[in-house]
Amino acid sequence: MNMYDALLAGGLLMLPIVGCSLLATLIILERLWSLRVSRIAPPRLGQEVCELIQQGQVNLYWLESHSPLGGILAAGLRNARLGQDQVRARLQEAATAVIHDMERFLSPLGTIASITPLIGLLGTVVGMIQVFAVIVSAEGAEQTAELAGGISQALVTTAAGLTVAIPALMFHRYFQRRVEDITVRMEEQAGQVVEFLAHHGSELTLAERRDPQGARA
Repeated sequence: MNMYDALLAGGLLMLPIVGCSLLATLIILERLWSLRVSRIAPPRLGQEVCELIQQGQVNLYWLESHSPLGGILAAGLRNARLGQDQVRARLQEAATAVIHDMERFLSPLGTIASITPLIGLLGTVVGMIQVFAVIVSAEGAEQTAELAGGISQALVTTAAGLTVAIPALMFHRYFQRRVEDITVRMEEQAGQVVEFLAHHGSELTLAERRDPQGARA
């Protein structure tokens, strides 16, 4: 049985399963591209910011455009003159927005992992109803063909639903773990910058302008 025959055997309930499969594939590819550590929380950014603070000036435009972690650090540095509590509060607010963005589409992916087995189970129930209806009403060769069709629908929809649900669930758990790992990395680097600010004696100069040469400060 090829793919086309399987779609026909599964009946109309194969349409939502195929739609869920396509949507899950798009979400997985998009999240694999978006949830990269190098894009969200570059490993040495916190140290670079500390070095710029030591030099006395930080270009906030460069920092915000660098990465989501850079945007978090820039939000905290803007409140450096207001004390450590304000810095931490602004870092927390900015980090919450970044974490929310990292979790985007994970809920639909989890929903797909949950509902596709149920759609497959529904196909199984419908197929078995058809089987019993044929047993009651049909006879002979006609009965055999219709019985086979009902059983095929029952088995194909169940298999298709599980085929979509299993990888969707695996990637959903994987992306959740990746979000947690990136969050920990951001917290570590933000804490490094806050600790450095606490021991930085001289005044911090913040530059808001865009550097045409792409300089950091």
